[in-house]
Amino acid sequence: MQDRVNYYRFDRDDWRQFSSDDHVGLTQDNLNQIKALNDRISLNDADEIYLPLVKLIKLQYQQYLILQAKKTAFLQLPNRRVPFIIGIAGSVAVGKTTTARLLSLLLNRLMPTKRVDLITTDGFLYSTDELKSRGILDRKGFPESYDMDKLLTFLNDVKAGSDVVEAPVYSHATYDIIPDETQKIVKPDVLIVEGINTLQLPSNQLLYISDFFDFSVYVDANPQLIEKWFIERFQLLLDSAFQDPSNYYYSYAIGDRDKAFEWAHQVWRDIDLVNLNEYILPTRNRADVILHKTNHHRIDKVYLRK
Repeated sequence: MQDRVNYYRFDRDDWRQFSSDDHVGLTQDNLNQIKALNDRISLNDADEIYLPLVKLIKLQYQQYLILQAKKTAFLQLPNRRVPFIIGIAGSVAVGKTTTARLLSLLLNRLMPTKRVDLITTDGFLYSTDELKSRGILDRKGFPESYDMDKLLTFLNDVKAGSDVVEAPVYSHATYDIIPDETQKIVKPDVLIVEGINTLQLPSNQLLYISDFFDFSVYVDANPQLIEKWFIERFQLLLDSAFQDPSNYYYSYAIGDRDKAFEWAHQVWRDIDLVNLNEYILPTRNRADVILHKTNHHRIDKVYLRK
């Protein structure tokens, strides 16, 4: 594709040749525990796709540490820990969460002396009440639905080496921010930031979120496939919401299923697909690595920035 001319393209068989000799002792149970609802991940995927990627990230991280040490020596500054930040981007329902969790798991195992943490930018969405007051509830997930000042401040504090930085927490069950609950990020060596907006252009800020990233990954797939995965995930969410009236999907779970799925298709068509085409997909060629998925969430191609 024309927008990927600045990338090396590797088919799966080519990419697997870079597989690491490191043994991480993964089992399928490990993978099942970290995969998102309707995502699929196998030991072959971990070995053939993700281990080579983590090997590449380790190389980048090692060079990053050397550069930081040389920079502080040149400037005659005291040594300090500057976290290495990885961004994971892509559409709703494409499998970003599984990718982020697996990278976190593998990095923790391959670099046991380093602290690797993971957050999602969902926590920086405005609350449902705030979205309603701004009249943009139907724009949830679009750039204006995020508290970008709070997210940029968070990333700036992490990059500055603050001992403890707190991030808001989002619940997919209530479809809202959890009041008075935060995730504490304590002196990470590596921080993975996952979200649909991680590579997006700023609306009125002077900084990009990605200005804080040292490495970035975009998870890609045909929009028709992503819609299929979106609907499959919606069905699983309905199936798990029957006995919990506080669950956002409870009313859909106990109501007319046909109408529920009509609503889900409309949400995809009018909100998520529009967001993908207008704001998410244009950020794809800002990533260092693009993981392209095909049927059954199988990664068939890897693109690496030249």
